[in-house]
Amino acid sequence: MTVADCRFCLENQLLVDAPILETEHFYMLGSIDPMVPIAGIVIPKRHSDDPFGLTAVEWADFGNALAAAKEHFSPHKPDGFTLGWNVGAVASQHVFHSHLHIIPRFRGEPNEGVGIRRVMRTPAWKPED
Repeated sequence: MTVADCRFCLENQLLVDAPILETEHFYMLGSIDPMVPIAGIVIPKRHSDDPFGLTAVEWADFGNALAAAKEHFSPHKPDGFTLGWNVGAVASQHVFHSHLHIIPRFRGEPNEGVGIRRVMRTPAWKPED
């Protein structure tokens, strides 16, 4: 399935750059954000709004995509990675086609030690019942 205006549906030819790697069910784009030049996103070839819509077959290939992404970044010798899905507008998803952010992390970087736990350590907010 392709969504007509989705920039991550390959058939739409709306990408500003070319995939840098592919597996059977996923492709990866490199970062176009100058603030995070060594990063990427793994995207399913079939449109799904979020990772909850991925099929069992796609999940079976997901490990291959992650391994290929890690290998792609290996020349940079990262000391760690931050991986993240933003699901829904409230969670900062801007393109509603599933995609996993992969950010290699390095000792000595300005944000060393800052990761997803910062969000989890923010005082809890609970909607009114």
